[in-house]
Amino acid sequence: MATYVTNVTVRFSETDALGHVNNTSYFVYLEEARIRLFEQLGYGTDVTTWRFILASAKCDFVNQAYFGQTLKIETNVSKIGNKSFQLVHRILDAKTGTLIALGEAAVVYFNFETQQSEYLPDDLRERLQCYVLSDSEQVK
Repeated sequence: MATYVTNVTVRFSETDALGHVNNTSYFVYLEEARIRLFEQLGYGTDVTTWRFILASAKCDFVNQAYFGQTLKIETNVSKIGNKSFQLVHRILDAKTGTLIALGEAAVVYFNFETQQSEYLPDDLRERLQCYVLSDSEQVK
């Protein structure tokens, strides 16, 4: 099982009046991790061929993050369905490994011309399989 890793550095504009990363910024970090994973899977960012929609997103905040901090986002697949798959993300402090947040995303394979979800292609299913967590590794 592989884990896809994305690093982000917290910008000043992503913090709030309390001095820590604003809760909305975490969803931007999770989007960045998803897009980079899609590229790794062979799906580019050309909007004319884009095939994914986000059906659900969740983030649990465990510890605070701050301006200038480098965050490591580990992304895995927790479930592959017929027309969708579930991603799980662990946001960690890149230096200490401290858990900052846990995220989840339900991604649907979608045809924008017909406005309908479609079955995951076999090649995508196979590529996603490389990132699937075993039952013992699932994020609780």
